[in-house]
This record gives sequence, C-alpha cells and structure tokens, in this order.
Amino acid sequence: MLRYKNAPGPHGHFLLGSTREIRHDPLRFGLAMTEQYGDVVRIRFFIWPAYLVNHPDGIKHVLQENQQNYNKDLFPYKIFKPLLGKGLVTNDGKSWLHQRRLMQPAFHRKRLDAIGSLMTDATVTMLDQWQDFATREQPLDIAAEMVRLTLRIVGQTFFNIDLSDETQIVGQAVTTVNKLHSDYMYAPFPPLHIPTPRNRRLQVSYRALDQVVRGIITNRRSHNTDTGDLLSMLLLARDEETGQGMDDQQVRDEVITLLIAGYETVSTALTWTCYLLSQYPDVERQLHTELDTVLGGHLPMVEHLPRLSYTRLVLEEALRLYPPAWIFGRKAIAEDEIGGYFIPANSMIVLSPYMTHRHPAFWGNPEVFEPERFTPERSAGRPHYAYFPFGGGPRVCIGNNFALLEMQLILATVAQRYKLRLVPGHTVEPEALLSLHPRYGLPMTLDRT
Repeated sequence: MLRYKNAPGPHGHFLLGSTREIRHDPLRFGLAMTEQYGDVVRIRFFIWPAYLVNHPDGIKHVLQENQQNYNKDLFPYKIFKPLLGKGLVTNDGKSWLHQRRLMQPAFHRKRLDAIGSLMTDATVTMLDQWQDFATREQPLDIAAEMVRLTLRIVGQTFFNIDLSDETQIVGQAVTTVNKLHSDYMYAPFPPLHIPTPRNRRLQVSYRALDQVVRGIITNRRSHNTDTGDLLSMLLLARDEETGQGMDDQQVRDEVITLLIAGYETVSTALTWTCYLLSQYPDVERQLHTELDTVLGGHLPMVEHLPRLSYTRLVLEEALRLYPPAWIFGRKAIAEDEIGGYFIPANSMIVLSPYMTHRHPAFWGNPEVFEPERFTPERSAGRPHYAYFPFGGGPRVCIGNNFALLEMQLILATVAQRYKLRLVPGHTVEPEALLSLHPRYGLPMTLDRT
C-alpha cells in the first residue's frame, strides 16, 4: 500500500497517552483535538493507538465504503461480552448477519405502525400520574420518568409483558453498569473476574438483568404461544438461507441487548429534548402551534406523523446536540488510508456523533438548538455522515425507525398537556458515560398547556 502521511495529534503521557485528559472531560477533549489537529487525529489510549475520525467522508469510509476492513474486536466491546453475550451490539461476521436477518422483520414499518397506539396509551398513563405533581407544583425528575415510560413500552411492544414491577431493578442495574463500565475503561485493572467491590457490584447488576430476561424467556416457552411480538419472532424465526433458528442463549443475548438499547436511547433523547425545549421558548411555541393545528386536541397517532414535521425536526436537532450513543469504535483489520492519512492495522478508530454533529464546516453556530437545520432546503447538500445518531452502513441501529416513531409520539403526547420547566438554579451538564446523560438528573415542574 502507498504510505500516506501520519496523522497529527498530541504526544500525551509516555505511559498513559491521553487517557487522563480523556477521562477528565471526554467531550471537551474530543472537541479540542478536532479543533487543533483537524479531521483525523492520532491519540493514544493507554497502549492502544487510536484515530479520532471527524469528517463525514472518513466516517462513511469506515462504516460503509470499506466496512469489511473494520470490526468490533476492541476492548470496550469485550468488556460488555459478560452481559450482552453475542448480541447484535457485540457480535461480528456471519453470526451477526444471521441474527440480523432473523430480527429484521420485527422492525418492519408496517409492524411499527400497528403499535403506535400502545406507545401513546402508555404515555397518557404516565401523564395521568403526573397530575398530582402538577397541582402541587412539585418537580419530577424527567430523566427517571422517561426511563419508566420507555421500559414499559419496550416490555409491551417487544415482549408483550408489563415490566412495571421490574422497572426499578432494570433501571438501577443499567445505571450501575453504565457508570462502572465507563470507570473500568479508564482503569482496566484488576480484571472483571477479580472480586473487587466494583466488580462485585457489576456482577450483582449482571445477575439482576439476566434474571429478568431469562424469566421473560422461560415464561414464554412455558406458554408456547405466538403472540406476534419480537420475542415470538426470535423464538420461532428461521433463517431463509440456512433454516437455522436461535438457541436459548442466542435469544437471551438478543433480548437483553434490545431491552437495554430499546429504552436507553429513547429515554435519554427525550430527556434532552425536554431540557432544550425549556431553554428555547420560541421553538417550544412553534411546536405547540403545530400540535394544536394538526391534532386539534386529539391524541397523536401514527397517521398524524407525516404532518407533524416540526415535531420531527425538534427531535432530530436534539439528537444532533445530545446523541445518546455519543461515541463508538471500530478496529482496522488491515492498514488503510482515511482522509489522506495512514491508518496502521489493528488501530482503534473512534467515531463520535457528538463531535461530528458540531463540525463547523457543516453546522453553523453548532451549540444553538435550531430545528430548522433539518428542513429539506437546509439539509440539501449536507453529507449524509455529517449526522449519524444511529450509526450507519450495514450495522446501522436496527431499531432506529422504532426509536424515532416512539419519540415523536411521546413528545407530541407530553407537549399536548404540559410545558416542562427546569427547576431554577439546577445545573445541567452532560455526563459522557457509555451513553450521554444529564449528570445531575433533570428536575422539572409542570405547567398545563
């Protein structure tokens, strides 16, 4: 291969590279690196060479054009294996393709349309429970409320069960995993199998999640019925080419992956959307004007969504500013070239929607919440991978349409009844764990519309 020039980047500590700076503030570090060094930045994370790729062309190369040269054989994914097994997030190769084929029908647009009313009904139930808080002007932690709501929707739509009793168990376990796995990435010792206090807390969370998921599968196996949900599809599906289905371990791995991913992304995105609307009253007014005009007081349904265009723009802009999956990576199998720079084999490639969604060449005033960026007129000519909150290429998130449908219906239903106001003086700061959360929660009061 032609030897291209080496990518620029900081020298870092002789042992730790840039690990300490990344751990202190990964969001600020990433933005500073791209501003100082450009669209391909060489950094060192402990002993591992890594390349932060920030330009849409480079991202497209990794995720789509040369995606066969990039896999997930990386330390951050390996530490998830004890929890997620060989689910879609952690798996690679033919096994991943086989499972993706089996699960794809569950996310077909026609099936998603049929479950829209379930999403709206669950949201109305939550809003009814908010009435007492609104009357007493008592704040609610919107982050926690969105977790409860989206977990309930995931349970009903994917598994045809009510997860209300397990909400606290699942939510606490995932929060613990999110925090401790992030800690472990920056201090990967001792190994996870050594029974330190941190590792024991992780194991407790693993067992709690595993118990919930295996209970779901066992219950369905005992009834041996096809309820038409995702779990039935997983248990009954056969690959068209091979005739193979999934064994119980594969089903377990996919269920736990979808349980976590199915509520985490949506709840976090909705939390940030509520915050942003509270900070931009002009955007909030325009959203309410659209809801009043299109819905006329009726509950939002799937058939309304094509006319709720501004609602969709609001969510797309919230996902630009605060993408829940704010960073992910790939490993270069063979040496390559990205943006004119040499990429050695076995390098870690770091892709960050949070960083690229602020690229000054494609986003003017990037820190401003401006939904109109996503109108057809302003989107024309913008590179596809300037915006990739759900990843891209063959491994684009399988549930992206499900998530967008759910977010639109929930936002429209909530905004019809309430305007949410941030508690005065509360600090809102993104915490870059495995996903992007408000560090101190999001306490908000409720004003009736």
